Amino acid sequence: MSTFNLSRRAALCTAAMSLSGLPLATLAQDKRPLEWVVGMAAGGGTDIVARTVADQMSKTLNQTIVVVNKPGAAHNIAADYVARSSTPANLLLTGDYAVLATNPWLYSKLSYNADRDLLSVGMLVRFPLILVVSPKLPVKNFKEFLAWAKAQPGGVNYASPGAGTPHHLTMELLRQQTGLNMTHVPYRGVTPAIQDIMGGQVPFMFVESAGGMPNIVGGNLRAIGVASALRMATLPEVPTLMEQGLKDFEAFAWQGMSVHASTPPEEIKRLSTALQAALNSTPVKARFQALGVEAMPGTPAQMNTFAAAERARWGKLIKDIGLKLE
Repeated sequence: MSTFNLSRRAALCTAAMSLSGLPLATLAQDKRPLEWVVGMAAGGGTDIVARTVADQMSKTLNQTIVVVNKPGAAHNIAADYVARSSTPANLLLTGDYAVLATNPWLYSKLSYNADRDLLSVGMLVRFPLILVVSPKLPVKNFKEFLAWAKAQPGGVNYASPGAGTPHHLTMELLRQQTGLNMTHVPYRGVTPAIQDIMGGQVPFMFVESAGGMPNIVGGNLRAIGVASALRMATLPEVPTLMEQGLKDFEAFAWQGMSVHASTPPEEIKRLSTALQAALNSTPVKARFQALGVEAMPGTPAQMNTFAAAERARWGKLIKDIGLKLE
């Protein structure tokens, strides 16, 4: 991902304010509500993360933050809304793995360019991915799972909440490392996929922690491995896939905060400071622990570096498997 010359951005913004008759100081003093745009429906893990952090940030900023849900098209609707807005001064965006890393490879035509149209404020969270199987499957760990999968004539099916999601791409990473013969069964969302895993119609999938934890704890899904470097605090008895023999196998869904590219440096600094304070606050930490998500604090520069590495990593995989979405 390319980096932006913030000094040049500030100069452009100053000129824009001058042309509109509004001094730059007006923007800094603007206490209109901020609009945090989320590319997922209300009630899901992404929405809950945004609302939890927004509540804490609003106290630090002394400014209301309203979460607005614009789901669909792999977060592209939300990204387009912010990137192409004619009045972007009060807009925030959950800039995630899709918008910043995988969508540029998956879609040949996007209405926005994340490098050109968005700036990083800071990292938010990561959602650990957990390999789960139907309780009807006769496996208790990854070794038994591999033996079972290799013994199935014609290969095995796996579920995901959709093509190009982290759940799908992480399973393709698993296929590369294990050589398993697997067929992808994409669903329209996490909930119907999990329901069919529980019912035994499809035997296994990767779930993200926020979406899968209730059914894992309730015994409706059996967790056999975590795609993280370390075990999850909320599932300490489930070993990582690296512990079970998969070398350097780490993958997770992640999110950061982005803003329109015209946002001045001092506003990015103000937002970033409030964001980092929120992620380190006791109420946010407690809520995240209950959700099974992990805070991932990071400066704008760190977010740029991380997103660039993720784009390169998943871009290679997407090209390897020849995946394209329209």
